[in-house]
Amino acid sequence: MLKASVIGVGHLGKIHARLLKENHHFQLAGVYDILPDKAQKFATEIECHVFENLQEAVAQADVVIIVTPTASHCEIATYAMQQGKHVFIEKPVTLHRDEINALVACQNHSRVKVQVGHVERFNPAFLIVQHQINQPRFIETHRLAQFNPRGTDVSVVLDLMVHDLDIVYAIVQSKVKNILANAVAIVSDTPDIANARIEFENGCVANLTASRISLKNMRKTRVFQSDAYISIDFLNKKSEVIKIDSNVDESNPFALILDLHEKGKRQITIKQPKLDAINSIVYEHQLFKNAITENKEPVIGLQQAKEVMEIAFGVMEKCSQ
Repeated sequence: MLKASVIGVGHLGKIHARLLKENHHFQLAGVYDILPDKAQKFATEIECHVFENLQEAVAQADVVIIVTPTASHCEIATYAMQQGKHVFIEKPVTLHRDEINALVACQNHSRVKVQVGHVERFNPAFLIVQHQINQPRFIETHRLAQFNPRGTDVSVVLDLMVHDLDIVYAIVQSKVKNILANAVAIVSDTPDIANARIEFENGCVANLTASRISLKNMRKTRVFQSDAYISIDFLNKKSEVIKIDSNVDESNPFALILDLHEKGKRQITIKQPKLDAINSIVYEHQLFKNAITENKEPVIGLQQAKEVMEIAFGVMEKCSQ
């Protein structure tokens, strides 16, 4: 059983701690926060230990879960890795290129496992259709959220869009050729709404929109490829796969059949896969545990997260031009 310390007991840190406490693969060693009273109040609620300082929290753990403001990620993760501890870092990894490069170098030296918390990769709506995505040509994403002061210390690109950049990069599997982007800061000191058009070397184009000042919440991705249109609703955990098939069942009166004349007939099939009841963060924890105990690369390792962050930095640079 792996002993885990949670660093930072904000909204997401509390979720990690509660789920780790219930996970029989982990022992929640305790929590730490720079605000002692906040940490103590939460620890009392879930009946766990409170560490007096970061050094104690790291020393008592096999795994360090970092859920602090992004500006502190690099320092904490570096210290934990130097102590030989496996590290889970919530997204975004860092605020700057030099920091993530330093983390990659530190991991290579320390030889510990590092996983980054791009939780949408473990959303059941994505998991159920990811293997049906094949050479997409166009991808459109909308990640809209009602305003919440939490997370406004970073641009909406790092706060929200980075989730979709990770998903897009994972399914396109090609290098970026060109980026066009713009953004607007409305109520924060950093951009609150952003749009990016990303062209990949394999010809795929992705159009991404992220906003944290919307009137409603939305987290949808639409994928278009030669044989299918795939819709993924990350918020409501629903997926839909629409395909055009050359095998036509004319005996079915309810079949959606297209007559393309000289190209023959095609049948449209619409499927809504049944999703498994998966808690994405629990699954995330499980896969990280497997990476540690089986000595293999985490599903979303630091190098992969670095490549996604390079795209995010590219989007932010275009937005500032």
